[in-house]
Formats: sequence, structure tokens, C-alpha cells
Amino acid sequence: MIEAEVFAADGLPRCPWSGQVLEFLAYHDTEWGFPVADDTRLFEKLCLESFQSGLSWRTILAKREGFRAAFAGFDIASVAAFDESDVERLLADASIVRHRGKIEAVINNAQRAEELIGTEGSLAAYIWRHEPPAVAAADLQTRSTSPESIALSKDLKKRGWKFVGPTTAFAFMQAMGLVNDHVQGCVRRVEVEDVRSAFVRPN
Repeated sequence: MIEAEVFAADGLPRCPWSGQVLEFLAYHDTEWGFPVADDTRLFEKLCLESFQSGLSWRTILAKREGFRAAFAGFDIASVAAFDESDVERLLADASIVRHRGKIEAVINNAQRAEELIGTEGSLAAYIWRHEPPAVAAADLQTRSTSPESIALSKDLKKRGWKFVGPTTAFAFMQAMGLVNDHVQGCVRRVEVEDVRSAFVRPN
């Protein structure tokens, strides 16, 4: 079992990864694991997790504002309308990760997200149907996939999405609060669980 550690100035224990670099602390304390039902934020996170593939989250987090500016705030309809000229523009944009396959995947995935919203009502409703059951304490932050992330990945791929493997899907679930993966003893674990308990699942 991974144990919480004390490393911040407030002397409170947290998930060990949040102390690796300074910028992780605020992300851990205010975003990671808190449930999200907003389609734009969910789409953004799926895209950023896709860009992270093969890279570190520190790299992506440092460029997040650049990504937001480059991809129209991850507004699904706007990104779905991007064309080849936008791909070339993005390949020249040093504020993001310039990977043609991943850039083209974001545009494709925005188009697929529009289709999904048309059939499922919202991206949020679809995503939250894949919420896993509670995770045993001994398993917290010891896995990189789950049966639910494998199922989500498989279904997204069936719908034509790209760069959404099971590991990417699981990291997305952790970050967007579909599972409370804060380790036992982490100062945010109980807070996140309280928020999740009051959270109204979209349908």
C-alpha cells in the first residue's frame, strides 16, 4: 500500500506524487480526484491525457494554458471544425506538444464527441456511466488500468476515438473523480469523498 507523505509547508500528509515538483501540489489539492460533470473540462482532460502518452504530466501541465489557447478552450464544436490549416498552425505552435498524430486525434475526437453527445445526451452522462466501484485501500495508486478503464477505452475506440488507451482512460478517471484514488491518510481523500458523495451524477 502506498502511504501518504508530509512534505508541504502546512505539515499535512498527501499523495507522494504531489510532492515531486512544486506545480503538482496545487493540482493535487484543488483538481485531482474532484468529480467533474462539465463536457468541456472532460473533453480537455481526455485530450491532455492523450498528449501525455509517452511524456510526463509535468510537461503537459506546464503547457496547459498553451493548449487551451491553441485549441479554442477545448470547446468541442470549435475544435470539431478545425481543418488542415489548423493542423499546420498547431504544428508551428511551440506552446503545445507538436505531434501531428495527437493534434489530428484531438480534432477527430471532437468530431466523435459531437456524435456521442447527439446519441448519449452529453459527454458527461456517457463518461459517468463508466464509474467504477470503490477501490480497496491496498489498491490505491498501485494500478494503471481497471476493468472500467479498459471498457471505456474499448468503447471509445469502437466509436472512432483515437489515443484513448486503457492507461489513458484510467488516468482520466482518477483525475476527473470517477474514482477517489487519493491514498489513505492523504489530507484530500476525505474531502474528495465528501464531494463525491454529494455529487449529482449526470444522466
